[in-house]
Amino acid sequence: MADTIDPSATSPPLHFPEKDNLAHTKSMNEVIHNAKNATEKEHSMTLWQGLKLYPKAVGWSVLISTCIVMEGYDLCLLSSFYAFPQFNKKYGKQLPNGDYQIPAPWQAGLSNGANVGEIIGLFINGYVSERFGYRYTVMTCLTLIIAFTAIFFTAQTVVHLQVAEILCGIPWGVFQTLTITYASEVCPVALRGYLTTYVNFCWGLGQVIGIGVIKSMLPRHDEWAYRIPYGLQWMWPVPLLIGVALAPESPWWLVRKGRTEEAKKSLLRLTSLDKETDFDADETISMMVHTTALEEKITKGASYLDCFRGTDRRRTEIVCMVWAIQNLSGNSFSGYSTYFLQQAGLETSKAFDFSLGQYGINMIGVFGAWFLMSWGIGRRALYLYGLCGLCTMLFIMGFLGLVPEAHRKQSSLATGSIMLVWALFYQLSVGTVCYSLVAELSTRRLQIKTVVLGRNLYNIVGIICSVLTPYMLNPGEWDWGNYAGFFWAAICFCCIVYTYFRLPEPMGRSFAELDLLFERGVSARKFKTTQVDVFSEEVDERTLGNYEEKLEVRHLELESAGGGAVKS
Repeated sequence: MADTIDPSATSPPLHFPEKDNLAHTKSMNEVIHNAKNATEKEHSMTLWQGLKLYPKAVGWSVLISTCIVMEGYDLCLLSSFYAFPQFNKKYGKQLPNGDYQIPAPWQAGLSNGANVGEIIGLFINGYVSERFGYRYTVMTCLTLIIAFTAIFFTAQTVVHLQVAEILCGIPWGVFQTLTITYASEVCPVALRGYLTTYVNFCWGLGQVIGIGVIKSMLPRHDEWAYRIPYGLQWMWPVPLLIGVALAPESPWWLVRKGRTEEAKKSLLRLTSLDKETDFDADETISMMVHTTALEEKITKGASYLDCFRGTDRRRTEIVCMVWAIQNLSGNSFSGYSTYFLQQAGLETSKAFDFSLGQYGINMIGVFGAWFLMSWGIGRRALYLYGLCGLCTMLFIMGFLGLVPEAHRKQSSLATGSIMLVWALFYQLSVGTVCYSLVAELSTRRLQIKTVVLGRNLYNIVGIICSVLTPYMLNPGEWDWGNYAGFFWAAICFCCIVYTYFRLPEPMGRSFAELDLLFERGVSARKFKTTQVDVFSEEVDERTLGNYEEKLEVRHLELESAGGGAVKS
């Protein structure tokens, strides 16, 4: 691993180490020339140009990301059902005051059941999607969702719900990472931040639908009050299954498998050539081949263990922490908002109204983050300053717990309002930008496995938070109420310190440029200003071998036909 350096904007561009130099060949020079042209075009591409050139990529990415709506919907059901009288009466126990509550151990167990299933699904995804491709993996998981939803719909005891949460968690775990990876690989740099963060919009959409369905069920007092919301989960998989079957495979995945001709066909299905005459599919495929070759030189293997070797150790650490900070900044506290507000003194219907507003903000916040990114505000800045805002809101929430009991109603309304402001800060920054960061900061070669490890740390932290939060809020346990805000504010402050020193700025960088910045050990605070040149060094001939042979054949065919280069 190269020694850490301290570059600046006026320093000469960074290069890969000379020890990695290999002899030039005619075909390799052409690959590098084409890759350089494609990279320059991506750097100069505006958002509007990207939308005109890649409208199909946007559509397919949006379709596959919609799988996340199912998970947002169900997890919203679970946390909201804890404040749902009919659900509590069926699956809970009666308290001394006559009310019914799901015991805190079972609340933690149900929430953790989904997390455990997701951890299993994530690790499976690290192997399966890289071997069989993204499309077939998603289609298989959608089929499993159809089967597992039946357990939710027919559950007679809390144990049945536990089994359903674990089993459904497996395909949900696959969706958590595969949707982000697909979005990052089918679009250019100009669209990458928008399509990867759209995944967070899907979370918000699922939550809004879920809370709306539950609110509409409040007047019912029979078992269908909670069975209908569970049964509605069947409305998602079939149309998504049809759409994913028609979608093109990721061209990056095909290049990693050496199937460059198929990668070109897939790329052409993602673009509209008549909208951007300067586009050359061969140049873009060359860029993918070149980047893959660079990463094979830097990263010797492609196993989970390789994520902790060399420069990839730092990348894995950052991706893991970016995911974990979502939970550590108070997200798990917010996930229990309906239940929390009910315990703070709001009546059930008003608690659901506040939660509906919060989840609506989750969706609007994504568009707000897009607006800020379009202004040129970087991912690092949004993430860091967003954490500062979250920390402030959590401290305010804690201090509201000091309001006298005589003013409890006013205090609970103020708490609900602060939670809405917290949700806005969260979705404008940490909640949305996280999806872009984890997709950009990992190598293409190890991306799925790196994101899997990061999301699994998120789930492990989520399990811990899911155990603590019910005890903090449950009146039959610790009953902290608003004082829980102080606990999460302190944790959030620690996250601010980490982010300042460790989180780099990937905005506007190609994947190859990010590889070089990490390879040379550039400080996180210097990523934005450091100049790089990824095309001055040679890459692994073995990786380019098949592609070079195809280029040689193409040259011979052109020469025999009288010459002349043809644009794709």
